[in-house]
Amino acid sequence: MFKNFTTVFKISTGILLVLVFIGVVWPDALESTTTDIQALISSKLGWYYLIVVTLFVIVCLALLITPLGRIKLGKQGEKPEFSRPTWIAMLFSAGMGIGLVFWGTAEPISHYAISSPTGETGTEQAIKDAMRFTYFHWGIHAWAIYGIVALVLAYFNFRHGKAGLISATLHPILGKKNAEGILGKVIDILAVIATVIGVATTLGFGAVQINGGLSFLFEIPINFLMQLIIVAIVTVLFMISAWTGLGKGIKILSNANMVLAVLLFLLIFIVGPTLFILNLFTNSIGTYVQNLPTMSFRIAPLNEESREWINNWTVFYWAWWIAWSPFVGIFIARVSRGRSIREFVFTVLILPSVIGFLWFATFGGTAISLEHNGIDTISKLATEESLFGVFSNYPLGMVASIIAITLIGTFFITSADSGTFVLGMMTTGGSDDPSRTIKLTWGVLLSATALALLYTGGLQALQNTMIIAALPFSIIMLLMTISFIKALYIEGKELGVGRFNPPKKKS
Repeated sequence: MFKNFTTVFKISTGILLVLVFIGVVWPDALESTTTDIQALISSKLGWYYLIVVTLFVIVCLALLITPLGRIKLGKQGEKPEFSRPTWIAMLFSAGMGIGLVFWGTAEPISHYAISSPTGETGTEQAIKDAMRFTYFHWGIHAWAIYGIVALVLAYFNFRHGKAGLISATLHPILGKKNAEGILGKVIDILAVIATVIGVATTLGFGAVQINGGLSFLFEIPINFLMQLIIVAIVTVLFMISAWTGLGKGIKILSNANMVLAVLLFLLIFIVGPTLFILNLFTNSIGTYVQNLPTMSFRIAPLNEESREWINNWTVFYWAWWIAWSPFVGIFIARVSRGRSIREFVFTVLILPSVIGFLWFATFGGTAISLEHNGIDTISKLATEESLFGVFSNYPLGMVASIIAITLIGTFFITSADSGTFVLGMMTTGGSDDPSRTIKLTWGVLLSATALALLYTGGLQALQNTMIIAALPFSIIMLLMTISFIKALYIEGKELGVGRFNPPKKKS
């Protein structure tokens, strides 16, 4: 265990320090280089991302109907560690919480008023397209990426006793020697780097949005000093949470997130255009399901404008979710012990997607309603201010804004806390309960990375680097999926596929 920690921790932190150093000293050069590489990947390999992510969706959906879906992610008869509401709150908070607040109004209004997927901005068709493509980007495909990583990890970790590491899931196809040797270490290091970059960029962008909200409401300046104060406060809070452990800090914060999110949702749903929201949600669900196969493979080979939109949105999102999947997948796996495969897939894929659809219909629909009825200021606001711009047009707007800032803060803390927990797992040989020292060390490194890049403007370059890292990790995800299917097939033969009855718990 300590040998693995030494190898993975030292090499990954060394690589990250070099990246951060370059980002601080030469931010423009790093951003320019990484932007060019990211654009090249999107233009040349967009087809690959569309196919591979759709394959993950197909695998997950197939597990809903297979008899092997009744297999537990743990020993047969083992009880879940967390209650279902807490489990859902934890996976949702780690998976997309802060993203939904950040993009809840910004993405639908962008697709409607700024850059429509069909090129027809400001029209009724643009409203329909804005919602179905927002659903597409935040729905089943996104959660299938997280789900497949989490499912494979949980299966091998809790059912077969392997370490909670990405490399440990590849035993069936790489063999023990390779999976635990140099190749395995390289895979785990890549996962650590992707996780650190993902959490650090979240810390940075979260600070920017909180700063933007405070600026919009109270005319507080948007500058590094304010962002430094925000990151410092959040760092203290998430390190206190990390100190208390998974069963207290993250659990309490995740439940608080859901309470605040429900309050904000109900407030805007009631004071906003309620009937329009309900009609838009219902219609968008239908168009999303109807067009899902077409959207899944839409690459627009004969239309440069549409192709550019797909590269900038869909391909970017698929790469973004893949880059985030080591962090979110490991965390979801850790809190899912004792669930059946079928329950896991349904809860991780379907439930968060529907919750997300309701969220976007409410906040995005409200923004579109304002814009469509002549209030054209929402689309002109900065991304981090658009949510607060919507609130300012309705009663109790200040109350909604304060709840939103608080929610962003709690999601912010939860993401950072979850990140330190996952990084602790990955750099201590897959320990299910990493030490406080390890978690606090990662907490300091994450905050320092975010602040250094906020100060120099290198945050965008770090995000680009994360997207680039998604390409090799997508190949690892494919190998993980093949390894999982192979192991599940062998277990299915032993149990008897089609007539599978879980073995009775021994007394």
